[in-house]
Amino acid sequence: METNNKAKVTVQAVIQAPVEKVWTYWTEPVHITKWNQASEDWHAPKAENDLRIGGTFVTRMEAKDGSMGFDFGGTYDVVKQHEAIGYTMEDGRRVDITFVDKGSETEVIETFDLESTHSAEMQQAGWQAILDHFKAYTEQSV
Repeated sequence: METNNKAKVTVQAVIQAPVEKVWTYWTEPVHITKWNQASEDWHAPKAENDLRIGGTFVTRMEAKDGSMGFDFGGTYDVVKQHEAIGYTMEDGRRVDITFVDKGSETEVIETFDLESTHSAEMQQAGWQAILDHFKAYTEQSV
């Protein structure tokens, strides 16, 4: 959905893992499919990621009962290993992610343009839930 809404929302989490591990789990498709869902009744059965400026990514997100699904994707504008990722979604909205190295932990800060269909609160809750799943997956993996 195309939107001219430039309002932004930020979600964040502190991951109990070094930035190298956080970066790997955030960017490698084998890991993306394990954490990229907002609730337990959804999953990400497929992910592709060409992590470079101008590269694209797509993650297939589906309800586990098969009732609905969609592809979430975009094109990378910023890739600074272990520091930052920025991309433009297919609908023109921006997402900026910062990885703050704090030694044995990493703060992940994700700021995104809102879309106009759902409330800001709903979007923030959904993106935060996905980030929380990432945190749990990364911290529990050895």
